Formats: sequence, structure tokens, C-alpha cells
Amino acid sequence: MTNILNDEKRRLLWHGMLLFLIGLITGLAEQKFANIRMGVSAHLEGLMNGIFLLALGSAWTEVRLSARLTSVAFWSALYGSYANWAITTFAATFGTVALTPIAGAGHGGQPWQEAFVTAGFVSVGIAMIGSSALVLWGLGSRHEP
Repeated sequence: MTNILNDEKRRLLWHGMLLFLIGLITGLAEQKFANIRMGVSAHLEGLMNGIFLLALGSAWTEVRLSARLTSVAFWSALYGSYANWAITTFAATFGTVALTPIAGAGHGGQPWQEAFVTAGFVSVGIAMIGSSALVLWGLGSRHEP
């Protein structure tokens, strides 16, 4: 189990740096988005979610969960982190206002775009809350699963 945790730790660290880099690159394109405020948000989501994955990777070997729950926590953290950046970037590109009334003020997308962004942000919220709760539970455990 230790080798698996160390492999997952390195993968989380790698993905954290990749997402951080994606966030930096997104920042270079902020002025090109239909909604510049959401472009700034996409830039920050890439940076913050990259840092989140780096922090999670740093603590990963301390998480004590069953193999199944470890996998759920790992994959939902990766999905949530990348999807948060991707959905925010999509919202910036098409100027949607779904679930972002302040950053999206004065903009609006096609109904299918608004529905896609809404579903995306809902799925991100579920994934990140679920992953965070599992990791918190796993960090509170005192014994190996």
C-alpha cells in the first residue's frame, strides 16, 4: 500500500504543477476572453487548484482510508481541480453567467452553454466537497485501513 500511496503522491504533485502552469498560461490570455473577469477567475482557478493538488500531494501519505475510498478521494480531487479550471475557462470564453452572477454581470451565453456551465460547476462542487471530506476523515484516522 505504501508504494501505491507514494505513486499517487507523485502524481498529485505532478498534476499540481501542471495545473499551476496551465493557470499561468491562462493568465496570459485573460484579455482574449469574452468575459475578462471570468478570464481572471480561470487564471486564478488554475493557480489555486494547482496549489491545492500540491498541498494534497504533500499530505497524501498521511491519509488513512480503504483502497476504494483512497481511489475515490484521489480521482475526485483530480477531476474537481481540472474541471474547475476548465468550466471557468469555458464560462470566460462564452461569457456565461451561470452560478457566477458577479463575475458574469453584463454577459450571457446560449441556453446550452449556461446549462453546461451550471452542470459543470455543480459536479465540481460535489467532487471537491466529497474529496475534501474523505481526505479530512482519512487524516483523522489513527490506524491503517
